[in-house]
Amino acid sequence: MQREFPEVPLVGVGAIVIEDDRVVLVKRAHPPLQAEWSIPGGVLEVGELVREAAVREAREETGLTVEPGELLGVYDRVLRDAEKRVQYHYVLIDFLCRRLAGDLAAASDASEVRWFGREELSALNLAEDTLDVIRKGFAKIV
Repeated sequence: MQREFPEVPLVGVGAIVIEDDRVVLVKRAHPPLQAEWSIPGGVLEVGELVREAAVREAREETGLTVEPGELLGVYDRVLRDAEKRVQYHYVLIDFLCRRLAGDLAAASDASEVRWFGREELSALNLAEDTLDVIRKGFAKIV
């Protein structure tokens, strides 16, 4: 699967894990969004259901076992290089997830992982769609 300069869009899944008015974010270890805070998630594997992928990616990147619930949104993520060529193209499917077990620990594609309070998010320079889906998750938890 070619992630950079793909021939077709890739399907990505995200796990919005919220607990005690905090959300789990990972700092990406690899492009795209390397060294930026983001939702735990990744690319859907062949034969895998989207909710299964959300569980797998959350476990791989955060050490948490989660249960995916409500679909919070579907987003386009198209990143272009300096010549305006499509360098990355993802269709992102994000689920509100509940932690079932595990302790937070960075793994796989994450260089760091931590809980962030709602009030801390504006200082992180998150992508607009990322902030949007996290806000939707907080609104569902209330």
